[in-house]
Amino acid sequence: SRGITLLANSEPSEARSMRLSGRLLAAPDPLLAEAIERYARERDLEPRLVQAVVQVESGYNRRARSNKGAIGLMQLMPGTASDLAVADPWDAEQNLRGGTSYLRQMIDRFGDLELALAAYNAGPEAVAKYGGIPPYEETRNYVRRILHLFDGSDAVLDGSRVFIVRDANNQVRLTTSSVARP
Repeated sequence: SRGITLLANSEPSEARSMRLSGRLLAAPDPLLAEAIERYARERDLEPRLVQAVVQVESGYNRRARSNKGAIGLMQLMPGTASDLAVADPWDAEQNLRGGTSYLRQMIDRFGDLELALAAYNAGPEAVAKYGGIPPYEETRNYVRRILHLFDGSDAVLDGSRVFIVRDANNQVRLTTSSVARP
């Protein structure tokens, strides 16, 4: 017997517009904003970076689920969530804890923000396989968007590695040099 398959975009329009926005948006819920700040600081991540990842991944939609099975605010794959001891990836607190831990692991592993973001999106194996950002349009656009939201610039992937450094005033800077510039 023949069946009918109905495909529908179940992403709420508000989450979609937040996810696709060209500027970094505030978390729509003060408790969510506080949790992002707390988990970012615990992992020694800039809160704006975590905010950018959440915005691009889910548009702050706690119920987001990708067509590949990634779940929640930071779009954790079930296996990754399990590896990170996230029992319920639908729970915003657990998802943020796990997602920030994973992002920190990728930064520590690759020592480079662009590569870490590419690994967050495409998987660390893809970054290792290609020895850099994989040649996937989705991943390249993802890295550009996160960097743009994070630092407000039109970041261009030109083959230069981008580092997060703190300057003499303890302000975070994106740079292509691992040494802070004045």
